[in-house]
Amino acid sequence: MLKDVTDRIKCFMNTMFHSNKKLVAPSILSADFSRLGEEVKAMEQAGADRLHIDVMDGHFVPNLTIGVPVIKSLKKITKLPLDVHLMVNEPESMISSFASVGADSITVHLESTKDTGKVLEQIRYTNVQAGLTLKPETPVEKLFPFLHQLDLVLIMTVEPGFGGQSLLPEAVAKISQVRKELDRQSLTVPIHVDGGVNDETLPLLSSADVLVSGHFIFKHQSYKEAISILKTQ
Repeated sequence: MLKDVTDRIKCFMNTMFHSNKKLVAPSILSADFSRLGEEVKAMEQAGADRLHIDVMDGHFVPNLTIGVPVIKSLKKITKLPLDVHLMVNEPESMISSFASVGADSITVHLESTKDTGKVLEQIRYTNVQAGLTLKPETPVEKLFPFLHQLDLVLIMTVEPGFGGQSLLPEAVAKISQVRKELDRQSLTVPIHVDGGVNDETLPLLSSADVLVSGHFIFKHQSYKEAISILKTQ
């Protein structure tokens, strides 16, 4: 099982790091949920590389969003990788459920669990890519001991839990700090950035590999044009 994870990660890395373009992961939090299947198909046709799916429990963050049944349904209608971002307390209790219905990566918050290393091991054991993120006010150095266990790092440039927020400029520095530490440890791990990603903030995000964007894409008159703008920065 772990060999399968390694092979999938290598394939993903080869795709990413042999391209000068950013990868784009539309955040379905901003989609029209009354026609979610159509929205996902539209993202495929518009050139999305992945789908970013925010799962909120109403405790770690105030809002409550989608759960396992939605992930299961999406897996049936799209070939896009599903990036599941768990904004929940005690994520270890949910990992197996999301992995079993088709999550391709699961990202947890460093602040949400008492044993981050154990949770990351749990994710990878389920044949799913492991991601780690943290709130904007949490020092980025807290990520560094876990970088060797990761398949992706997610930098939050807004407070987690709400869509449509403006990017926090002070959080942008974390992207280059993580890149520097990855280089120091000789690690090749893609950096995702989530929050306030649009055509105006794009110049600040040159060090990121994957751009997670919701409001900018789903509110744009052309999904394809919005994704193209993000990819050609």
